[in-house]
This record gives sequence, C-alpha cells and structure tokens, in this order.
Amino acid sequence: MKCSIDKVYEPKLIENDIYRYWQENNFFNVNTDSDKSKYSIVMPPPNITGSLHMGHALDCTLQDILIRYKRMCNFESLWVPGTDHAAIATEVKIVEELKKEGLDKKSLGREKFVKRALSWKEKYREKIVKQIQKIGSSCDWSRERFTLDEGCSKAVKKFFIDLYRKRMIYRGEKIINWCTTCLTSISDTEVEFENSKSELIYLKYFFCDSDEFLVVATTRPETIFGDVALAVSPSDERYKKIIGKSVLVPISEKKIYIISDDCVDKSFGTGVLKVTPAHDFIDFEIGMRHGLEQITVIDKNGLLNNRCEKYEGIDRFKARMMIVNDLNSQGFIFKKEKIENNLGKCYRCGCIVEPIISTQWFVKMDKLAKPAIEIVKKKQISFIPERFSKIYMHWMNKIKDWCISRQLWWGHRIPAWYCKNCDYITVEIEPSKCEKCNSKDIKQDEDSLDTWFSSALWPFSSLGWPEKTEIFLKFYPTDVLVTGYDIIFFWVARMIFSALELTGTRPFKKVLIHGLVRDSEGKKMSKSLGNGIDPLEIISKYGADALRLALITGLTPGNDTRFCEKKIEGARNFINKIWNAARFIQINLGEKIKINEIDIKNLPIHHAWMLSRINEVTKHVHKNIENFEFGICLHNIYNMFWDEFCDWYIEFCKIDIKRDTSFNILCYVFFRILKLLHPFIPFVTEKIWSIFNSCPLIISEYPKYDTSFGNHLAEESMNKLISCIRTIRSKRNEMNTPCTKKIKIFIITEDNELFSNNCDKIKSLVCASEVIINTDPDSKKEFLTSFSECAKILISVDDLIDRNELKNRIEKELKILNNSRIKSQNLIKNQNFISNAPKDIVQKIKNRIDDDTRKIEKLKLEILKYSSF
Repeated sequence: MKCSIDKVYEPKLIENDIYRYWQENNFFNVNTDSDKSKYSIVMPPPNITGSLHMGHALDCTLQDILIRYKRMCNFESLWVPGTDHAAIATEVKIVEELKKEGLDKKSLGREKFVKRALSWKEKYREKIVKQIQKIGSSCDWSRERFTLDEGCSKAVKKFFIDLYRKRMIYRGEKIINWCTTCLTSISDTEVEFENSKSELIYLKYFFCDSDEFLVVATTRPETIFGDVALAVSPSDERYKKIIGKSVLVPISEKKIYIISDDCVDKSFGTGVLKVTPAHDFIDFEIGMRHGLEQITVIDKNGLLNNRCEKYEGIDRFKARMMIVNDLNSQGFIFKKEKIENNLGKCYRCGCIVEPIISTQWFVKMDKLAKPAIEIVKKKQISFIPERFSKIYMHWMNKIKDWCISRQLWWGHRIPAWYCKNCDYITVEIEPSKCEKCNSKDIKQDEDSLDTWFSSALWPFSSLGWPEKTEIFLKFYPTDVLVTGYDIIFFWVARMIFSALELTGTRPFKKVLIHGLVRDSEGKKMSKSLGNGIDPLEIISKYGADALRLALITGLTPGNDTRFCEKKIEGARNFINKIWNAARFIQINLGEKIKINEIDIKNLPIHHAWMLSRINEVTKHVHKNIENFEFGICLHNIYNMFWDEFCDWYIEFCKIDIKRDTSFNILCYVFFRILKLLHPFIPFVTEKIWSIFNSCPLIISEYPKYDTSFGNHLAEESMNKLISCIRTIRSKRNEMNTPCTKKIKIFIITEDNELFSNNCDKIKSLVCASEVIINTDPDSKKEFLTSFSECAKILISVDDLIDRNELKNRIEKELKILNNSRIKSQNLIKNQNFISNAPKDIVQKIKNRIDDDTRKIEKLKLEILKYSSF
C-alpha cells in the first residue's frame, strides 16, 4: 500500500482498496482460541426492504468506533453483522411487486411466494452489505447472519416450543390490532398514534317506551350495529338513577342496557360510553367484566359485514358518512363538534388500525416481565443516557400479553400442528402424528411469527444458540447494544426478557441509545418530505470518512443530531488538513521513518509542550470513548490537531526540521494522532499510516496515557510564547503590515530565560528583523506598545507602517465614502423621489447614509491616530 502522497486527497481512489485489504487479511475476524479479553457487539440487523438511510449510517459508525477502538486496545473484538427478514415490510413490498405484474399472493401460492421472497432477500441483502461496507464497518463477515437462516430458525422454534410447554404461550380469542391493508394482526408497539382532527357525533339513545333520550358522544358511529350496552361511571351523580334501565340503539332499534364501570371517563362527551366490545380495547375489557356479547361488525378487509343491514360490504369510512347522514335524517343526531384525537396507524403502511376480535397466539408477559424489570432496576443492564431506563421501566410495568401471530407467509411459520381427527394442537418442530390420537392427518398453522419474536433472540441466536458454540461461549453476553430510542419497546425490551428466560443471563451489559439524524432545520428526514439524504451519495462525493465525521460532530448520547452541507464540508476540510500534514512530513522527511525512543530530558519547550498535550488528549479520549461521548472525544482531538499541532507545533518544528529531535518527535506525535483518529476516520488514517509504516494501523496499539510525558510547566511556558506571537501578529494585521516587511521587536518580560531561549523562533514566526529581550528601545523612536499574557511588546512604528501609503489609502477610502453619502443625501432631499419610492427603499438609503457616516468618522480617527506617531 506504500506510495507517495498525492497533492489532493481523493477518497474514491483509495477507500475500496483499503477495505478490500482489511478483508483479505482477515483483520475483522476474531480468533476464538485467543486468550485476549473479549469484546462483542451484534449489529441491529437492517431490514431487507431497501437502502440504508442516515440512521443506519450513524448506527454503523458508532459501533465501528467502539470495535476499532477495542481491537486496538488489544481486545478480541467481535462485531456480528446481519439482516432481518422484516416480515410485514418485506411481504408488503413483494405483494406490491406482484400487483404490478397482475398477480396476487393467493394465486401464486405459499411455496412460490416464499421462493420469490428468498430471491428478494438475496438481492437486497447484497445491496445492504455493500452499503455497510462502504461506511467502513469492520464486521466479521465470516459470521454474518440472517434472521431466517437455519440457525436462527432453530432458535426461534425452540423459544416457541419451550414457552408453550411452560404454558407461557397460548392460543386464544382476544381483541387485537388489525391492519386492513397488510391483512395481519400487529402488536401494540407496532401501532403509531397520530394527532388527527375528527368529528364527535352526539347521538340520541331513546329510553324504551319513552320520548326521553340519553345523549352519547362517539367518533365511530359505523360500529353502532355492534353496540351491546351503554356505560356510565358509578360515581357520576348525573346518571346514578338510570343504571339498569334500557335504551334503543339508533337505526337498529336493538334493546340494550345501561351499566356502570369505573373506566368510563366522565369528562369525555356526555360521560356516557357506547360499548362495542368487538371494536374497542376499553369496551372489550368492560364487556369481559360484565359478560357482554362480542358482536363483530367490521371484517378483516375493513368492510361492514352482514350484521349491518343495508351497509353490508361497504368500507368502514364510507359507511360512517352514510350512517351519519341516515342518523341525521331520522332525527338521532343531537349535535356535532370538531375535536382532535389520537388515531392508531399501522407502523408499516400507515393504514388506520381496526381493533377486532380474533384467534391469535399470545405470550404471557407477567412472568417474563418481572426479571427484565429487576435487572435494569439493579443496573446490571445500564442505559446510556440513563433517562431511557425510565421509558423502558414505564412500558415494562404496564406490559400486556404479546400477540405474536401474523397472517403472513414470509417469516418463521408457527410450529403448531392441528389434528383434523381430534382438533388437538401438537407443538413440535416437525411432528409425524398427533400427540393425542396418533393420527397422521395433521396440518401446520398457516400463520407466521411476529418479526420481533425472532429479533428478540438476536444477541444469542446470531452467536449459534441453542448450540453451545465456541463463539457463543466466548462472546456472550455481548458488551453493548447500539440502537435508536425509537425501538426500545419493539426490540430492546424483548431481547432482555427473552435472553433472561432462555440463557439465564443478560443479553448485553449496556444499551447505548442514539437519536435521529435530522435535516439542517431539525426536521425528521423522510422520502415524503423530500429531505432524505442518501449516505452513499455523500460517500461518493466526499468519502466515507467525511460522512462519519459529520455524523459524530456535536453528537451527544440519546439526542437527535442535525446533518447539513456545512458539517460535511467541515469534515472534508479536516481530512484534507491531515492529508496535508502527512505530505509535509513526507516531503521533508521521506517515507523511511524510524521513531527512536524519546528522551524527555532537556527537550526544547515546543516538543515538551506537544508531548504533554498529546498525552493529555489521549487520557481524555479513553475516558470519552468509554463513556460513549464520541462528539466530545472528536472535538478534543480535532482542536488539538488543528489548533495546536498544525497551527503551532509544525510551525515551530519547521525552524529546525532537519534536527533529529524535531524529526523524531514530530513523527511520533503525528502517528499518535493517526492512531487516536483511526476509529473515527479509518480510511485516510490507514492510508497515511501505510505510507510510513509496514504494520497495518487497524491492528496497531491504541495510544496510552504516559505520566512521564505530562509537563504542566512546558504547557504554561508554551502558552506564554503563543500569546506573545499572537499579539504581535494581531498588531501586524491591524496595521496591514505585509508579511514580507520585517519588524523590530522589543519584549520586556519576567520570563527572561524562556523568551531568550526561543528568540529565534519568535523572530521567524512573526517575520521580525530582530527580537530583543529585556532591553529598553531607543527613546527617540516611536513605538506601538501591546501586552500579551506575560510580556510587554514594543514595535517600531516605522517598521509597521508606511505613512505615505497609509495616508493615500485612507484618503482614497474617504473620498469614495463621501461621494456615496452625498449621492444618498441628495436622493433623500428630493421630494418627488420620497413621495414615489417604496418605503423600504427609502429606509435602505437612510441606513446607507448612517453606515457611510460611521465609516467616515472611523477613518478620520485613524488619521488622527497615525498622525500622532
């Protein structure tokens, strides 16, 4: 990989080759026989439904930083990559694809549909893997997994069968969330609530044999045919006398009774609730408590069924409008009002979810939740930031039984077999006969398992569980899970309770939560808003390192981050700065660099200072990475490299670059910076490193803090020199003194030795003809006096300025400003202009007059100041 350093850094020309070099040499792969301390991460598997987005790029970057850092710290570091079959999302995509070809799922048949899905998986898995690699992810690709592969499928089946035998999985009829578009059940966590404007309809429910009525408010009049009762709060004084009385349901004229239940909200509507147990979760609970009938009136396609008389076969929302019109024409509507409420929508397709009664498979959560709550409470699994543990605990403490069956063909098929002879259910991997009657006439359940049921096993199924593989025994439990805050309920919680149940231990020690990547205005990136940014496009234009830097810059755990062009350009500039520093070293020192042992005694101040600074930054880098403060960590390295190493240290070294000490320490510090930066920007650092070194950077040792390099006196002294040089440079800039013009400087200071020893360096860095320490200048000459941190600085005025040239420049500027002001004043005096011109134009001209006047006064003061010299 050795070569000369080109003038311009071109990431396109090197990144693919470097990644291939890493892979071919198996630098990402772990050795299970190693006696090193272990460190492991399993990658949150991306769905095989399309391209990766900025959230994935951030996720991969954070994990890669940790893995590269630990690898360089001599840990046997495993990062398991993989992809998720994403049952609903993938099936929806394939169904859409079939529709375009004039086909449908049923006509194709299950076997051919699954075959098609496997082809889809291969296509998109390859695409996703290439994207992950483009980012620079140093995963052990020899251990790549897929949630539907043979090993993961074995784990899923074992999980289901074990829980079933423990009576923790059951099949039953309950109310569930149903997506009428995806045509499957979805769990509570897969329902996204969206604030929406709705119409609250106040209906008259007439008492039997009476002209009096009770007013009931509802947003769902289309479910009126499923009404089985009206409910009021037992503490509501308004309705205590009518509890037990009967009313007639509008339109259907069905007789129902008024009941009381504590869950009725007295403040909503009129405080009377129409109870439709088959189409509302609260109503279902009321119905169970009171033994009410469950009448389904909306089918799985979202159409009203045969219980709805003339509305049968009509879509629920169209039927709503028709029913409201009929209720109105028959005098049943008391009033209407607009309200805002939360509508539950399918997290995949956005369809409004329909609660329906359905026979499904469920996991009992009471026993599983308790240890999962305790382990987080005892901090045996810690969330970073800690505040997310409260969100986790809140959800776990109110968790309900988990509906795990899905009416899909793509996914893990439920290992339950139904006997056609005796209706007994045999739960086994592949039984040959019914466990009860021995009949061979058995058929497997058509449903598949919730995607999260298999994803819940990922930290250990990806390592070979239920087999006690070498990789599982060495690397489980994993060290950290890196994920976004949006899937704490979906995934993190389920991994924790599943791991505790199946492996008896935690799946990971820490959960690092990151936020969303938003656009420059703070908006969530999405295709619909047109503000999504493709990571591959950024990589193609700027390189993977620049993308990684831009994502990490300013990042804090748990918080959203903004991504903008300015960040990526800043990242590119930083990378170019590193490249240019490498070119400087190569041009001046060549490629064959051998760093000798550093003797810290009697070092020139700038070397002692730089060694102390790089050492201090190293200490903070370790602390920041261990605390997952990647943004702070990068900020520290960035500032040290740009502001101290490049702006000052290299400039000091240039003065005696050919000396062995300068040569040795300059290279030592630069190589140490490359090591510190490697986990963040692996490509450019590896490329530069390979030019000067034979051992690859990826497996070199990460810098350690060395107490012998700490030198506060050197840092203090160097700061004094820098302060002095900055003051002189500032004065030169103020006076517009060209850098080619030499100046004579007198420095009066108590740090005589420091300034005397570094007199030549000050002279070189401020373009001085002479630097005189602690000697008073000729009193007959005119001097400008300035003060730095520890010195009084006097500079000959004649050295700083050319009086004639200064006078000519100022007079020229004054003339231009005076002409501009007169022109503007004449316009303001012109009444025709004032009466006809727009007000904003007139105001702009007045502002210009004020601005010109300020500038004129400032220039006049300059003339007075310089004439006083």
